[in-house]
Amino acid sequence: MFLTGRQAEILDLAKAEGRVLVEDLAARFSVTPQTIRKDLNDLCDNKVLTRIHGGALFPSGNENVKYEARRSIAAPEKQAIGRAAAAMIPDNSSLFINIGTTTEAVGEALLDHKELMVITNNINVANRLRVYPSIEVVIAGGVVRGADGGIVGEAAVDFIRQFKVDYAVIGVSAIDEDGALLDFDYREVKVAQAIIANARHVILVSDSTKFERTAPVRIGHLSQVHTFITDNCPFEGIRSICQEHDVRLVETSSLA
Repeated sequence: MFLTGRQAEILDLAKAEGRVLVEDLAARFSVTPQTIRKDLNDLCDNKVLTRIHGGALFPSGNENVKYEARRSIAAPEKQAIGRAAAAMIPDNSSLFINIGTTTEAVGEALLDHKELMVITNNINVANRLRVYPSIEVVIAGGVVRGADGGIVGEAAVDFIRQFKVDYAVIGVSAIDEDGALLDFDYREVKVAQAIIANARHVILVSDSTKFERTAPVRIGHLSQVHTFITDNCPFEGIRSICQEHDVRLVETSSLA
């Protein structure tokens, strides 16, 4: 594929940040939104970007976006989701928090809670919470992924299975229209499955870009969680699954 100079720069931005938006690109390059949409359509037609409402994502398929880029994608939405999840968790609770930038936002929102026991396979969550004396942090053993500080593998699975907690806060890499919860690393998926199996109330936290992505490994199904918190749910099929299986759907965009 031949790329114009602007298209090449758009692709570089998408690789670095994980997502590009039409309005931001139009302002950056001093062109009309229609011009940017044509650029994005060309890039998506050639399978180098994936179109989303208002912009495009990089990448799709079997490779996850890099950790720092994931942190920047939908950051305000993740913060709102984090606050909504934290509001559901009372003081004096025990909970799992797994790997992900949205679950990290939940951890950040829990800092003013009292007498929590947090069990996690996320080094970033453990490091953020460990200095708060009212929060006991228990961290899983296993293989540490250098890319994002996630702890995975059979040792982590065995560790999680020792507990039965009040709440689990889990994130995913993608949500299929049929309600399948998906991820990229089968080792991480095994830990997530153990977390779901050993919590009394499972809270799924995911921003709406996860509806526009795909991943190859199945964690489970939306029907297995008790509460699903997102900024916006664009699919009626997902709403129907939540209703049919008594999953509480919370959209933070409607809470603002």
